[in-house]
Amino acid sequence: MKVTQATFEVSAVKPAQYPKDVLPEIALAGRSNVGKSSLINCLIERKNLARTSSKPGKTQTINFYRINDQFYFADVPGYGFARVSKSVREAWGKMMETYFTERKTLKAVIQVVDLRHPPTADDQTMYQFLKYHQLPVIVVATKADKIARGKWQKHLKIVKETLELQPEDPLILFSAETRQGKEELWRVIEAKLEISQAE
Repeated sequence: MKVTQATFEVSAVKPAQYPKDVLPEIALAGRSNVGKSSLINCLIERKNLARTSSKPGKTQTINFYRINDQFYFADVPGYGFARVSKSVREAWGKMMETYFTERKTLKAVIQVVDLRHPPTADDQTMYQFLKYHQLPVIVVATKADKIARGKWQKHLKIVKETLELQPEDPLILFSAETRQGKEELWRVIEAKLEISQAE
């Protein structure tokens, strides 16, 4: 996909604040600091539309980015960050659960994991949650540039087995640095969006 227009639309914590037009949405979920913002910026070829932060747990809202007036990326708060209070974590959980279970325009969730490490218990919980609610999942294993090419398959196998990845869910090797996997990911996203347009 050639991105000619990408704008930050709104930050939301509750359904009343979500975008009102009924464009399809692709959500991004992942642990704090796993590289969701870098992934968005790489896909849309903007340096810093999605704000990257070295401080985990900074994104505390669902951030909507309008792409080509065709669809939204919805970046949800990173999970698994221990240094925020229990009450804040619970509020995030509730906010995300509401979004994932009630948002009719949501067409797929990109779950971002770090290729360098086996998926965490939080990653596993998130994947199981999405599958339970029958949401299409695209697993993106990022930071591929940090691992020798010869070890990619071994690490992908660990991701697959740890998440108990279902055959219908794509697993894409990705690097925001080298753009590895960018075209493949766009193809998968476009397929999910075309399904929605045909509905």
